[in-house]
Amino acid sequence: MSLKNRLHFGLFLAVCCLLAGCAVGPKYERPTTLAQTAGWSFENDEYTQDTNSPGKWWEKFEDQTTNELVKTALENNYDLKITAAKVLQAEAEFKIAGGKLLPSFTIGSDSKLLRQSTGPPGSALESTAVVAKTRTYTNTLDVSYVMDLFGKLKHAREAELKELLASQAYQNTVINSLIASVVNARVNISTLQNRLAIAKANTESLAKTLDIVERRYKLGLVSPVDVRLARENFAAAQAAEPEIELSLKLAENALDELCAVSIGRSKDFAHIVSDLPLPQDIPVGLPATLLQRRPDIVEAELKLQAQNEKIGKSIANLYPDLTFTGSMGWSSNTSSLIFIDQAWIYSTLISLSQPLFMGGQLKAQVEWDQAKFTELAAGYAKTVFGAMREVTDQTVTEDLLRKKLKFAKIRFDQAQAAEELARERYNRGVESILTVLESERRRNTAAESLAILKGRIWNARVNLFLALGGDWTS
Repeated sequence: MSLKNRLHFGLFLAVCCLLAGCAVGPKYERPTTLAQTAGWSFENDEYTQDTNSPGKWWEKFEDQTTNELVKTALENNYDLKITAAKVLQAEAEFKIAGGKLLPSFTIGSDSKLLRQSTGPPGSALESTAVVAKTRTYTNTLDVSYVMDLFGKLKHAREAELKELLASQAYQNTVINSLIASVVNARVNISTLQNRLAIAKANTESLAKTLDIVERRYKLGLVSPVDVRLARENFAAAQAAEPEIELSLKLAENALDELCAVSIGRSKDFAHIVSDLPLPQDIPVGLPATLLQRRPDIVEAELKLQAQNEKIGKSIANLYPDLTFTGSMGWSSNTSSLIFIDQAWIYSTLISLSQPLFMGGQLKAQVEWDQAKFTELAAGYAKTVFGAMREVTDQTVTEDLLRKKLKFAKIRFDQAQAAEELARERYNRGVESILTVLESERRRNTAAESLAILKGRIWNARVNLFLALGGDWTS
């Protein structure tokens, strides 16, 4: 190549490098949502695997049983294994997209044998003809490089990066949801165990009442109607136990599935909900930036950013592609000549291609990507709005359930006192059996309602952690 041609070629490459920095496509801007107008600010624009990690919020309950269950679920759950595999797939897609920005090198090697005869085929001279055999060895190093003049490959790589981060955010969503499901299942099972204990205690109490009624009947102090009513009440209490046991077994099986352990492996917990202290009160005015940590919101925005990059890629497809290919190696009829100048071969090619007519496909692709961006932007706003509602719902729910708990405790105390008084008055013959049975029923209903209410408060706190994407203190 002459000096003049080399200068022209160098100038051409310099221009290409300058053009490579002129990527086309829109600049991403976060859509305005109701969160901004309501004071829920979103400031972070860079996301990593840790920015939306749920943290160990379940440890705030200070319950060893819960910690063990969550640990088992995180190790064994199949949904987590599926999402982990999807993250690996996204990582591979990102590496593939990044590799297209770099030159590709391939090595080729071949050996060709050419056999030539001086006599014409089928003639009498063919048998005496001279046969010439030529073997050619060729080894080459081929280079191919697509000069990303308008950022098509760069946009594709950035889109895959956002998709990778979105898959990690989705993984955190699954983790957070799994933890919440496990903790809620632990609370529900504990509540059912508490209700079963209450039902058994009620059955024992009614058995004692029946014994008293039957003894008084034998003494002729009460009518046979009292005996019949006491027996009916006792049978009703016995029938309630299997129903609670059924709900308990089904809940235990569901927890075993979440933890991916053998069905029926669950055992009675060391502590039930009534033994555990209620969660600490919710602080007034939770930080407005908490929602930004929610992994589903992070995922929705990352997908929106990825789509914005895809728009840039589609726009870049409207512009020409510049590809450089080259080959260098040696070719000889013997391997001993590979260091001789005449054996070396090389070639270069620069090709420029510009779409001329494709029936409007490229412009239609840009329009499709833009419409998809509009769809994802609406989905992102909807996700943010739904998160705001969930946080508000769970905060109000827990606050009102705590207020209800105060009256539920008063109700239980009064029902228990009324039962004791009615039984004592019945023994003295100044109260009817109906009053005793009604007081027992009310005491049992109040005790069961109190157990259920405590479980609902725990569930509300778990759902609040889920709505916030973790604990507000971390």
